[in-house]
Amino acid sequence: MDVHLKNLFDRFQEQFGSGPGLGPGSGACLMKVDGIASNFIKSLFKASAALYRTEPWRRLRPGHFFGVRVGKDSDWSGKKQPFPCAQFIGGDGGDVGVYMFRSENDAKKMTGSRETIRAPNVELLRITYEVESLMFPSNRKMIKSLSLEASGTDRFPVIDVARCTSSGELRFRNPTLEELKFAYAFMRAISLVHPLLQVDKEGGPNWSRLICFDPFIETVDVQWPPEMARGGHELVAVTISHPPGQAYEEKTSSTATSTPTKYAEPPDEANFMDIRVNSNSSSRQCAMCEKEVSGDQSLCCGRCRAVVYCGSLCQKQHWKESHKSLCGLYKAMMEREEELIMKIFMFPCSADQPCKWLESLGIHQKGMWRRKCSCYSHCPFGLLPVKGGLWDSWGGLDDEEYPRDSPFHNHIRDGISSPILLSGWSEYYNLRSLPLSSPVADILSHPLTVYYILTALSISSKNLLLKGKEVILHYLGPEGEMDWMPAFAEISHLLNGLGNIQIVMVGPEVPPSLSGTTSGISSRVRVNLVRGVYQEEATYLPSPHVIVALNCALDKYANWGGALDLIKAMGVPAFFTEQSEILCANAKQVLRGAGLHITHPVTPNPFRSPVKNHDSSSNLPCYSNGFVLGVNT
Repeated sequence: MDVHLKNLFDRFQEQFGSGPGLGPGSGACLMKVDGIASNFIKSLFKASAALYRTEPWRRLRPGHFFGVRVGKDSDWSGKKQPFPCAQFIGGDGGDVGVYMFRSENDAKKMTGSRETIRAPNVELLRITYEVESLMFPSNRKMIKSLSLEASGTDRFPVIDVARCTSSGELRFRNPTLEELKFAYAFMRAISLVHPLLQVDKEGGPNWSRLICFDPFIETVDVQWPPEMARGGHELVAVTISHPPGQAYEEKTSSTATSTPTKYAEPPDEANFMDIRVNSNSSSRQCAMCEKEVSGDQSLCCGRCRAVVYCGSLCQKQHWKESHKSLCGLYKAMMEREEELIMKIFMFPCSADQPCKWLESLGIHQKGMWRRKCSCYSHCPFGLLPVKGGLWDSWGGLDDEEYPRDSPFHNHIRDGISSPILLSGWSEYYNLRSLPLSSPVADILSHPLTVYYILTALSISSKNLLLKGKEVILHYLGPEGEMDWMPAFAEISHLLNGLGNIQIVMVGPEVPPSLSGTTSGISSRVRVNLVRGVYQEEATYLPSPHVIVALNCALDKYANWGGALDLIKAMGVPAFFTEQSEILCANAKQVLRGAGLHITHPVTPNPFRSPVKNHDSSSNLPCYSNGFVLGVNT
């Protein structure tokens, strides 16, 4: 009897709704929207399914408001954003969906502690996910006739516009084509950025059940579906902020503050103080005068603790000239270090003095590790003397501490092999039965980042590999990795017998003696080396499916200008990694200055090196391949 009652109650909830929200959809059918194309309906359902898969309701509640800005105000009728505030409904039970409001004030009027309040004369756009069996016949017919994509196993979005009358009744209407276009852009953007929200562990009252997040703002470029692109405008910039009032200003300087972090106010000059740097490094460099000073004699900013100085005079001068406007940003970046540290590893993960770090592991001046310090800087990249086999390449590590040149076993499903999809270092080390005391992740970061891009971030290349076809990858600006070919052979084993990868490494550091050579480092991966700048050599190369540049430092090399122009003209997906968040902020400005739209936002790379690098004039978290971002994706 109890089971029977539970089933009845569950069905009642599905049909009539419960908890926060305004109940199930009104039955509005998108086929009745003036001017809508069937292909755009398909695009809307794909976008809503993509959002549903990211499960925002696991963390987000109605009390979390998001600011939404799609393109310019002049792009929309009335010269203003149609629904600039959004919330997620259903995290505490009841109807699962998204509500979009005309203003943040409207959202607050309708958001109660336990239920949605029917505030008079407030209009909102709703996207509610409903079980197909309980939908109106017109919607079920539309789903079947257009073969629309489901959200989850059996749910589909119902999109309508609701208005509460003065008497508390609800009136519904079909959304306009423009309103649907706005909703599409929002769903695409929020799917990418809401996972980036960081919990503010010190924010909010202790008694509150609502998770508090750090202030957040990020802009991503959303591609309009072909049927909605007009006048050649295929992309639109969508800015998502939490809370909605977060300011956002694009600057042309290389120290832009558009990186996705929280923003803290700089300290009052009355509270200005010095903090002695606790460092074992032999020397640091003053950020103001560039004077070298011993580590134990240097100072750092008392608020952000990120910038290093030789003394208080330089610190105060730097504060007035530039650091005052950036201190809050640097403080936020420093607070993210706890999240970036990979605590699973059992070897020292700080290399402020690379030679001593390598010596502590017994691999100094050995094998591929020779590129991890300056002792062999006299030797051109790609030309390190090679003594013997794989054991020598990995610096004489114990046999169980480095990946062997052998395939993965027990990774065939239903008699079919397919590329092994990895989510992070823990999974890889377990797969290879490597001890977490092995430091090989520091070198494997390069090949596994490439593999991660090809199989997780670039959908087109992943599909090619799953079909057993070849992916051509242009790898820009290689340096030390030209001496790490034994590590790149691991990509072949991860392909697990399906697909091939041709890596074309192009850059000015390729030695003349190696330019034009091909290295078949394994049965499924071959590497071509080409000396020169990319924009001059690209016409002679096979057309790429993907372009990558690791630790690229986009703001430091003039040659990137021509390469980025070519990447824009080619329209090929391109991914870049940078070592720190401030370098990512600079890279975003360089990319946007080249007319490229950032379609994969800055995110921590799960295959970043676990070893922290040290900049002589700052303490900002810095890891090889620390963050990844992309264009044309």
